Amino acid sequence: MNPGEIKGLSAAPAATGETDEIAWLIADELVDYPAAVDFMERRAAAIRAGGAPETVWLVEHPALYTAGTSADPAELLDGGRFPVYETGRGGRYTYHGPGQRVAYVMLDLKKRGQDIRRYVHDLEEWVIHTLARFNVTAERREGRVGLWVAQGAPANPAYREDKIAAIGVRVRRWVSFHGIAINVEPDLEHFTGIVPCGIGEHGVTSLWDQGITATMPEVDLALRASFEDVFGRRTTNA
Repeated sequence: MNPGEIKGLSAAPAATGETDEIAWLIADELVDYPAAVDFMERRAAAIRAGGAPETVWLVEHPALYTAGTSADPAELLDGGRFPVYETGRGGRYTYHGPGQRVAYVMLDLKKRGQDIRRYVHDLEEWVIHTLARFNVTAERREGRVGLWVAQGAPANPAYREDKIAAIGVRVRRWVSFHGIAINVEPDLEHFTGIVPCGIGEHGVTSLWDQGITATMPEVDLALRASFEDVFGRRTTNA
């Protein structure tokens, strides 16, 4: 599939001396969710058939909600606010919209030990490394999906933990798709239309909410550098 088949899609510049290639693509315009799913399906099939390189695709979506395979209809609090899409990824309801960097990751897990649990751990580690570059400490929490930022000291009555990144994956015949979403500067009020990932007792945050004024290109550069730190693979153009 050529990058130009989706409007506003471009290949990220390649580093030099790269081997064992992974393609990096960036959507320069908002991408409709059905078009994104169609792209991932076709790219994953091509990777499986040996006709395309493994791919990381960085996108932003118009405001929308998606329902994972474990979504509870009761957790859709305002279904009329934005379009709602059922999707094959794991998890429950989540929000996507402008100011949120979504990274769709299409990797051949046959090359990576065929270990889905390890793959999800590596996605989490990728987010942790990326946010650390902005001096934000993102952490896992037992029994909770995604990455979390502690607000204040644990002994403080106002202490809370807010979600800064979501993870949802699907694997078909050992090729992954879907991926991660990092809140850079979205409208956090938009999350109130759902119970994000089924967790109502905690809030959401963003880099902007943490006082970090990073641009989306800066986040993209951090994602790319941290990807190699975690996955140990070189990258190239599509």
